[in-house]
Amino acid sequence: MKLTIQMMVNGQPVTVETEPNRTLLEVLREDLGLTGSKEGCGTGDCGACTVHLNGRPVTSCLVLAPEADGCEIVTIEGLAQSGQLHPVQQAFIQYGGLQCGICTPGFVMAATALLRDNPNPTEHEVREAIAGNLCRCTGYDKIVRAILAASDVAER
Repeated sequence: MKLTIQMMVNGQPVTVETEPNRTLLEVLREDLGLTGSKEGCGTGDCGACTVHLNGRPVTSCLVLAPEADGCEIVTIEGLAQSGQLHPVQQAFIQYGGLQCGICTPGFVMAATALLRDNPNPTEHEVREAIAGNLCRCTGYDKIVRAILAASDVAER
């Protein structure tokens, strides 16, 4: 049995028919072609699949697609505006806060939510905000420096 769900994804209305047991991550990647969010673990432990659901960061591998019916979703693809990277995306590049890239979208989405709610976080607050995201390549210092640098840009 398929269900019809309607969502706003990156500012665009979307209607999808899907089975009730599929995750939001599966729908985003497989049905909508938004492959920026990654499935790192499938259990919500790594944060690689983080998207914003009604403005809050969630691990999309744990959200059933029907739960997103009527919701607003923002993925990593939706952060850039008019061809310009979001300041957090730019800072990750500038400060080397990425290597293999699997975890990067999740970190960026967690960071953008943090900076929206707290434009001038301390290092401790940044580390707390990204605690649900795992990286096996970079360690976390460059990621934290990138987020702090993006907060300086956001203040201007």
